[in-house]
Order: sequence, then structure tokens, then C-alpha cells
Amino acid sequence: MRSVTLMSSGLDSVAALAIAKRTSDVVLALTFDYGQRSVRREIDNSKAICEFYGIEHRIIRLDWLKDITNTSLVNEDVDVPELSTDDLSGENESITEDSARNVWVPNRNGVFLNIAASFAESYGCDSVIAGFNGEEAKTFPDNSKEFVDASDRCFSYSTANGVEVLAPLIDMDKKSIVLEAMGEDAPLEWSWSCYHGGDRPCGVCESCVRRARAFREAGLKDPLMVKLGLDV
Repeated sequence: MRSVTLMSSGLDSVAALAIAKRTSDVVLALTFDYGQRSVRREIDNSKAICEFYGIEHRIIRLDWLKDITNTSLVNEDVDVPELSTDDLSGENESITEDSARNVWVPNRNGVFLNIAASFAESYGCDSVIAGFNGEEAKTFPDNSKEFVDASDRCFSYSTANGVEVLAPLIDMDKKSIVLEAMGEDAPLEWSWSCYHGGDRPCGVCESCVRRARAFREAGLKDPLMVKLGLDV
């Protein structure tokens, strides 16, 4: 099997790549620049991860997607929501639902998959690797198994070789993802989950809080935080 992978440098995309490499020859990684706050960090870290694995890395600019996105992931005039671990408990689902709406980018994962499927067909690849996971599927429908199945049906028509989506994390929560990635010796010291692109993760956006909780529940230190001298 040969694959193209979506690479944001986030925990999920790095873990998905590490797991997929057990059974697939990953020949290309795509990082998308749609004007997100952390874009520079994502590009630099994705480059380091691709160098680690010896994978070709391409950056795809989507200026038009920035132009039509008004939520906080792109629009810096809108504040990114700050959450606590308690907010992720599920007792008040409106908190995570509001957070998801606040960072939503119109049809982002649909756009990413379709572009990656084009590359996959051109490169003679069978699949596109994505870090869609069970935990985030609860509030982000474009992380769900239903979305993967629908994309596969679409690609059976729109690609000559029937490209499929390979989502090895689809049934996992973040703790399981951390354990799998660490077990594969994935270069998590180069992974970047924060919605912001500063010198260190903000620690309070939903993505940071989910990541910190996962490492804590797994009983492991986050290699990124250790590299930054924040958890030694």
C-alpha cells in the first residue's frame, strides 16, 4: 500500500502517520496554509517530522479559505475559547460545542481530503492518511467514521483508482492516541497542537487542554513540553 498523509504537525496527524507506516509506504505529506494562527509553527514542525521519516513534504496555500473564514482559528480579531479539563467532562456539552463552532473553518477537512486524493491518484497511491479520531468526532462531525465512509464513497467516483481514507485513530480517544504514538517512537517533540503559534503552547485552548489531559491520563511526559523545558 502507498499513501499520502495530511500533516498539520498536530498530535493526531503525527500519530496517524506513525501507525499507518506499519502497513503503508507513505510517499508524500501535505501541510495546508489557510491563514491559521499557528501556520508558521505547523509548517516548520511538519518539515522536521517529514525529515525524520524521510517523506516528501509539500505546502499547499489556500488563501481563498482564509478569505471566507471568520472564526477565531483564522480571524485574530476573535478570541480563541479558553477551556479547563472540567469543561471536557461532557457534563455540559454546550461548552465544547461552542468551542468547536468558534474554531470551525468552512468545509476544511473536506477540502483537505479532496486535494490529498488528487495527489494520491497522481502518485499512484491507494489511500490518504488522516488523524480523524473518536474523541473529537463527538463535537467535530468531520472527524467521524461516517465522514470517512462518505468520503470513500465519493472517491470511488472521483478518483480513477478508488482512493480511500485511512484513519487509524478513528475509534481512539486522546489517551489511546498518546500511548500508540509513544509506542511507535513518533517524534512528538516536534508535534504542535496549540491553536496559537507562539514560542510555547498556550495551555488553555481546547486542543492544548485535550493534549495535556491525554498525557496526564497516560502517565507520560509530553516530549514537546520536555523539549521546551516546561516538563522536566
